[in-house]
Amino acid sequence: MRRPKYALTAYDADAEDDEVWALCADAENLFCDPPAPARGTYELLGCVPEGELGKALLRARADGSAPLGTLVLEILDKDGERVEAWSLEDVRVLGDRPCARDLALRDITVRARESPHNPFDYPQCPPLSPGYRLLGAQDDPWGGCRDLAHVTHSRPDLVEPPVRLLGCSPRGALRTALDAGEEDLGHAKLTRVDTAGRPIQSAVEGELVAWIPSARGPGLVDLTLEPWSDRPPTAAEEVWELWDTGRPTEPGLWARCGAEGRRHWLTTALARHDAGKPDAEPGRTHHLDGRHIIDEPGFFCALGEAVNGPGGYFGWGLDALDDCLRGRWGTRRPFTLVWHDAEVARRCLGLVPRTDHRPWTFEELLAFLVDEGIDVRLD
Repeated sequence: MRRPKYALTAYDADAEDDEVWALCADAENLFCDPPAPARGTYELLGCVPEGELGKALLRARADGSAPLGTLVLEILDKDGERVEAWSLEDVRVLGDRPCARDLALRDITVRARESPHNPFDYPQCPPLSPGYRLLGAQDDPWGGCRDLAHVTHSRPDLVEPPVRLLGCSPRGALRTALDAGEEDLGHAKLTRVDTAGRPIQSAVEGELVAWIPSARGPGLVDLTLEPWSDRPPTAAEEVWELWDTGRPTEPGLWARCGAEGRRHWLTTALARHDAGKPDAEPGRTHHLDGRHIIDEPGFFCALGEAVNGPGGYFGWGLDALDDCLRGRWGTRRPFTLVWHDAEVARRCLGLVPRTDHRPWTFEELLAFLVDEGIDVRLD
């Protein structure tokens, strides 16, 4: 049998140690990137258009449609104060008509995608709310509307193929179930393991629904798993290969990955963080290698490495970093952070004031660190 890449264990949310059911040489149909958000049709009901929205509406009346960009809907309470924001992206104005409830207002039809950063699936105004304040991506005032309607169009759900686990050596309860010819094989969790058999990261959970003898060797089986959890992104495979011999000992391996790979590197580093390791003594100096910090995930990959060594974790966003600074994640305040080659981040990170949909700029990251009491020295 080839060196196994995955361990299949019994799924038991309450168990401290999972029972290993099989070691598997490989998996098919495991990785899957989420589809891009579909464009939908929306109506801004009872609208008073202003700014760029009003200009786009005039162009749409003349040309049939007009691009608008990102549209932010601020949900207002009964006093007209902001409750939360919800956004549409890649908006195109299609046209308008008089509002049936108030002929002085307009109902505006747009095509757009829901922002993946929205805090919930669909906005709901609280009782007695006047509706929504409409803004551009830079908080430019674009008017307001009393309600939002999503014009639904039915479409078939995409069916993903089941995960096939290849060259598996069954044991324990799974071996017993296969020998007995049972149809219900149970619920299982698949974990990526390194060359020493140590877990790297959980991959997927689901129900075992079928098996056949494997062509990969006598006594081995190929299993079919129907996932109920999200599958790992395609970028995970590249990251797991870099962790294949265990936690990396070479610095900067994360820089070989693309942007999605760097994001998954952070979740892998979090999964492998040694929570029992004591913090460094306060007052220590940590060196941040800034040569490859070209985006926000890269900053946190480099920061985790600066504090906890190659493959280390010290936050994947500012909220998580704030938690790490409280202790038990590798170091304690006060400490000094020497940021080498800081000009790379200064050039590559965001260049305009932050919105809800843009990564942090170099200046904003620097200000956050200083506000948290970290002595940052740029090199």
